[in-house]
Amino acid sequence: MPLATTGDLVTRAARSGSAVAAFNIVTLEHIEAVVTGAETARAPVVLQVSENTVKFRAGGLLPLARAARAAAEHAAVPVALHLDHIQSDELLRQAPEAGFSSVMYDASGLPYADNLAATRATATWAHGQGLWIEAELGQIGGKGGRPPLDAHAPGARTDPDQAYEFVADTGVDALAVAIGSVHAMITRTATLDQTLLRRLSATLSVPLVLHGSSGVPDDALARAVAGGIGKVNVGTALNAALTGAVRRHLTERPQAVDSRGYLGAGREAMAAEVARIIGVLGRAPASPS
Repeated sequence: MPLATTGDLVTRAARSGSAVAAFNIVTLEHIEAVVTGAETARAPVVLQVSENTVKFRAGGLLPLARAARAAAEHAAVPVALHLDHIQSDELLRQAPEAGFSSVMYDASGLPYADNLAATRATATWAHGQGLWIEAELGQIGGKGGRPPLDAHAPGARTDPDQAYEFVADTGVDALAVAIGSVHAMITRTATLDQTLLRRLSATLSVPLVLHGSSGVPDDALARAVAGGIGKVNVGTALNAALTGAVRRHLTERPQAVDSRGYLGAGREAMAAEVARIIGVLGRAPASPS
């Protein structure tokens, strides 16, 4: 199937009151697991590559991107490619040629005025390249080397009025909002501010994105989708599934040395988690309407 675009998938989901799951990939096993899980759930999906992952892969975007694109083109459901939490202009400019239809540009660690100016300039460039652009306003935390934060502290949440101005002034296509989730949580104990989410959804005309979703309980995640979230980012939950399966495999087989055994177990566990999370979000159309 031809590559889908993130903008089309998210816009369609938002209009239907559902959400697209976007999974961060690190290895080929991640890619295969996400596609398999999405096919099992019969739902479109977004494969995300973060700037941190590119650094892990010795600074090379193309090897992982080309593998993701090949898997997407052979998938039975629509698959889009997205660059996540990008701060490097050099990496940003590789997106179109590498097959990415969208970018999350992250200047959220800067003061508001600087975030606005940097995001506006990036959005102008991205739209000139045909890219759909997501930005972040508020303090989700736990990403890019930033220390964990209190997601309930004053000033951590996305302010609806400021978000309205930010979207209008930057021209971004989607906004990641801070409503109580935190990146890299390994416990599912985050408490989302559903009232704030409804205010944001009523105020903004662009799709809203939830980062740090691995730490959100299923019922709260489903409520967030009903409350206006159109794209749900997942990373840590896949890594936890992979690591747990590998650990169990090697504990039960202390003499094992063939990596295909434990990586296969990890891939299967991730695929099951992908299908489960998509089920929580609600089934989206498997093909464009």
